[in-house]
Amino acid sequence: MRWDKAQLMVETGEMHGFFAGSSNSRRAQYATASYPIVSENLAWFIAPNIYADINDETTKYSLRFGAKFNTNKWLSLKRDGYNVIRKPRDADSLLQMLWKGDLDVAYEYELVFEESMKKANLPMDYFQRVRIKKQDLMVHFSNDFLRQAPGFLEQFNASLRKCY
Repeated sequence: MRWDKAQLMVETGEMHGFFAGSSNSRRAQYATASYPIVSENLAWFIAPNIYADINDETTKYSLRFGAKFNTNKWLSLKRDGYNVIRKPRDADSLLQMLWKGDLDVAYEYELVFEESMKKANLPMDYFQRVRIKKQDLMVHFSNDFLRQAPGFLEQFNASLRKCY
């Protein structure tokens, strides 16, 4: 299911939860996050023909950036003034856009992007990679669901602790 659709279905009460996503104030309006289920590295994946310094402030205007549409990553790029020109719905589409030259830089979780690269039979070192930060990802349960199931989140989190 598309990421934006999963979030909307939780927000409108059609589903009880979605995973795995980072916390933000928008999601907190309709859902409560569990303890982290995974921590994953966010990274820039840079096309092979791009030699710009990704940390130079001017590159955010001169290069074409992409992330999965309507995710925290995509929204943060837009909010921070990056030249975001495409709206890929999933990591496979994001990879195709970068691979075919429609984008210069993709912003994605390493494991997610690597999985798309495996499916496309691309070597893991095909793109330049710059790690940005490690991000906690959680299950987000609808606040309506949690009101109907008191104690559920505490039990869920207790079960997660056993997995660490």
